Amino acid sequence: MALVQVNVHEALIVPADAAAGPVEAQLAAALAALRPGAPVVVMVHGFRFSPSVDRHSPHRHILSLDPSPDFGKAVSWPRHLGFGRGEPSEGLAIALGWEARGTLWRAWQAAPRAGAGLAALVALIRRLDPGRPVDLVAHSLGARVVLAALPLLNAGDIGRAVLLAAAELQATAAAAMDSPAGRAAEVMNVTTRENDVFDFGLELLVAGGVRRGLGHGLPQPRANWVDLQLDHEGAPEALAGLGFRITGPGAYICHWSAYRRPGVFALYRAFLFDRAATTPARLRAALALPLAPRWSRLLPRRRGLGLPFAGLRVPRLRLPWLWPQA
Repeated sequence: MALVQVNVHEALIVPADAAAGPVEAQLAAALAALRPGAPVVVMVHGFRFSPSVDRHSPHRHILSLDPSPDFGKAVSWPRHLGFGRGEPSEGLAIALGWEARGTLWRAWQAAPRAGAGLAALVALIRRLDPGRPVDLVAHSLGARVVLAALPLLNAGDIGRAVLLAAAELQATAAAAMDSPAGRAAEVMNVTTRENDVFDFGLELLVAGGVRRGLGHGLPQPRANWVDLQLDHEGAPEALAGLGFRITGPGAYICHWSAYRRPGVFALYRAFLFDRAATTPARLRAALALPLAPRWSRLLPRRRGLGLPFAGLRVPRLRLPWLWPQA
């Protein structure tokens, strides 16, 4: 069983498909079939998905091995992470759905409850298979779910986590990383300046613009955390030096480029499954690139021009709270 699909309902874990049987029975069977050392990865979607509405279900979209043709642009996370090939060593992917539709504020408030459900799921996995740490991949508000789960878990419950365009504030993330589970986990925080509009909008909505989000990384360096600005002008060359071929910046504004950009999943697979070669320390040393300032994609510096808006680009905006998920 390459993929188990579950949902959070009122902080409880329930099967995405009741016909598949109780979650504990599904997990027990799947874990018993794994080889020693095979990974377990929980994937958490972000805003605008709802597992209870078929046309918005993440289990038919990015969290499916075979997304529905109804979603032409959907990228299968489990497939790109290497699951579903039928190989004994590939491990187990778990798709976690939660109610993230409605207003952005409503989804923001729902994320900590989903985090409690994620913590319960991880605790169940650890009880069924105590020696197997759990890894996490999350996008947007899914990162808030992940960070809300960390303080509810024990040291060693989480191995590594990949946060993509995380929709969370720096202070909240730092507090989560100060928990026992947070101090023991290793995290890659993938940011892009393509996401600046969404980072800025989130900061205005939830913090009045006075606190910064994870688009700026963590303010204080941590040995178990690495910030990667995927669209930094030096990132393709630096990543190529590590063996990863990732294309340069594409759109000026995009909320989904952290998983749509060609080549990124090879990096995420390596971080999750080839730990010795992708330690946070090694990645920081290879990617010694300061995060570019906000709006640098829209306001590129022009030599010889002192006007801050001389190079302003005005693209069409596609805001995720006004536009269908993709």
